[in-house]
Amino acid sequence: MTEETKKEILADLAWGGGVVAVALGATLARKLGYIDHDTVKRLVFGMIGLMLAHFGNRLPKSVVPSLRARQAKRVAGWSLVLSGLVYAGLFVFAPIPVATWFGSATVLAGITVTLGYCLSLRHKPEAV
Repeated sequence: MTEETKKEILADLAWGGGVVAVALGATLARKLGYIDHDTVKRLVFGMIGLMLAHFGNRLPKSVVPSLRARQAKRVAGWSLVLSGLVYAGLFVFAPIPVATWFGSATVLAGITVTLGYCLSLRHKPEAV
């Protein structure tokens, strides 16, 4: 296992642990009466949106050949990172039903744009 792979696994575990910690902390705060059920949802789904932005930034490096990774990273930077941030923002500010529908649609659109672009690059000849 390479050093880079170890760093990626640790980052993934940190994100997973962070989401679990936020969920447990918010649940405890709700049981103690500090926050309500909607706030718990907003915190957890907002954290998931930030996690999507993080993983969206890493996706092109694993799908696209290395010479095309820079192009794919730009597209992923716009589509997945922004869709993850919109998702998180919706769960912070919008009513829950609106955040659920529009947030999910935003993330699906970001994934579709990024994956479609990455797959289209796999079959293009390299520039000389």
